[in-house]
Formats: sequence, structure tokens, C-alpha cells
Amino acid sequence: MPTSHAPTVLPNEVRFAHVASGARIAWAKSGRGPALVRVAHWMTHVEHDTHSPIWRAWLTGLGRRLQVIRYDERGCGLSGTDAVPLGLDAALEELESVIDATALPRVALLGQSGAAAPAIAYAAKHPDRVSHLVLLGGYLSGLMHTNPAADVAAFHDAKVRLVELGWGRNDPAVQQFFTTTMIPDATPEQVAALNEQQRLSCDGVRAAQIMQARARLDVRELAPLVRCPTLVLHAAGDLVVPIERGRDMAAAIPGARFETLATRNHIPLPGDGGFDRFIEVVADFVAGETSQLALTPRERELAHAVADGLDNLQLAARLGIAEKTARNALSALYAKLNVEGRPQAIVLLRTQGFGGASTATQF
Repeated sequence: MPTSHAPTVLPNEVRFAHVASGARIAWAKSGRGPALVRVAHWMTHVEHDTHSPIWRAWLTGLGRRLQVIRYDERGCGLSGTDAVPLGLDAALEELESVIDATALPRVALLGQSGAAAPAIAYAAKHPDRVSHLVLLGGYLSGLMHTNPAADVAAFHDAKVRLVELGWGRNDPAVQQFFTTTMIPDATPEQVAALNEQQRLSCDGVRAAQIMQARARLDVRELAPLVRCPTLVLHAAGDLVVPIERGRDMAAAIPGARFETLATRNHIPLPGDGGFDRFIEVVADFVAGETSQLALTPRERELAHAVADGLDNLQLAARLGIAEKTARNALSALYAKLNVEGRPQAIVLLRTQGFGGASTATQF
């Protein structure tokens, strides 16, 4: 076995947006390319992501071709909390605040599991802001809208109570209960990482509130209103959300494409049968259809600098060229982009995923 080295820490400059109550919403980004916003799902923590053998692999894999933006929902991770009841409206408000904070005119959305509902709601409400919609292991409506049998409802209530009472204990037994269902084929390292992330994300009261809010989600009336290209993915052996729920969701969204991932893991993991395909198909779906600019490597470097809002002198310094050379290169780039000047170029390039160098990750 090769000598072990500590992994290089991914850049993780955390920023904060705010919702109407004043509560902060922590968000971060990495990678370069068209923007993909990972809608907040179960127990996130934007700082833990970069150290996790689960989410680090996601950020690295997707970040080769996409700028991945992620955030913590209120009451989790580095985000603040308030008295606003959790539910679809609160989740939609958080997503709106983060996308507005990025200042990007359009983004793709990744809604996983319970995050599929707010992703669908945002795409239906803001069709001009969403280029693509990717849904993974999701569902249209929570348990409370499925007419559950008495024993199923009782089991759900028991899990909520278990979380309330046992989440903050020193041993990870309660977190392990959920982890083994979400990632049944995980390595011990991956299991430990998800246990720890759940513990770090929030306390038992908040975790129980999130569970109850997820059970109340319902976007069945909004799904037919989605107009952007949509990709629905679902693990073949998903133990958290049965695959039929994913097929139902794809059928409800006009023109949606459905694909099964060859894994039992609700969260695709490096080493399972679905992870590489997940990374490939999401990157192809978003970057392959969004980025239409045929630029040389040097032109792409220039395009990133323009999208970052640099003036000619700053741009020349970054690229290591004379200011006159920078002006000539800009004129050629504007002609290739068919724009009349810097303001139009910035809007176009940011739409195509350029910019964000201060927090970009070179993979």
C-alpha cells in the first residue's frame, strides 16, 4: 500500500446570505464551469464537506466540469436559526437567498432526497433562473401525503422520538441507525464520516423538526409546471426512497429523463456501482448542454478574468501580459462572443459558468 498522505484541503471560503428573519444561511462553492447548486438536504455542514470521504469525492468529481455551490439550511451546519416553521416555504426562501447571493443569472439545481421538493418548487417559480434540474433519490410528496398504514406512521413517529432523545449522546448509535439505511454498502470510513456529519449538523430537536417537515412536503401540483431540462436519477436498491417514487416524479415533470443507478446507496459513493455514472451523467447533462462557447485554453483563462470583473490592468497582471496585449485580447474575445463590450461579456460569461476565481478549485 502506498505511503499515506493527508489529502489536500479543498478551498472552502464560506459566505453568508440572509433570509427575511435575519437568520444567516452559510454557503460555499468550488470547481469551475456552469453553476450547479446543491439544494440543502439531510444534515449538511459546508465545512465538514471538504474533509468527508463522501462529499469531498462529490466536490472533486463534479468540480472538474462544474462550479458546485452548496449551503446549509437554517438550523444546520454553519447557518443560523429562527422561529420560522420548517417546510417547503422556508426551504424555498433559503434557496432563493443563496442563488441571489451568487449574483448568477442562471444556475442548475441538484435536489437530492427531501431536497427534490424545494428544487422543483424553485424551478417552477423561477423558470428564467434555472438552466437544468437534476433530482436524485427524490419524491414528490412526504409520508403524510401517502395515506400511510397505522404501523408505518407509528414507526415514523418512533424514529422522530428516537432522534429527539438520542441524537446528542456520546455514541453514534442513533446516527448509525440512519446511516446504515442511507449507505448500506459503505466502507467503515464512509460510515463514520456520515455519522459525524449528522452529529455536527444540528441537535436532536432540530433533526426531529426536519424529519417532520420532510414528511409534510408536497410538490405534486408544481412538478407539471417545470419547463427546464430535467434528469431524474435513482439508486436501483434505494432503501430510503423506493425507486418507484423516483419514476413517479419523472413521469410528473414534462420531458424528464429517468435513469437508474446501479447501487443500493441512497447517496452514491466512490467504489459503488453508481458513483462514476452519477458524476459523468450529471456533468454531461449540465456542462455538456450549457457551455456552448468554443474557446481555446488561453481564451478561457481570459474569460474567467473578465467574468471576475477585473479591469484591464488587473487582468494583465493575472495573465502575465502587457496591458496593451490584454486590450487586444479582449477585443478579439468580444468579437468571438458577439458582444459589444465588457458589461455584455460579463453577463454572458457568468451565465456560462465562468468566473469565481477567488474560490475556484483547480482539479
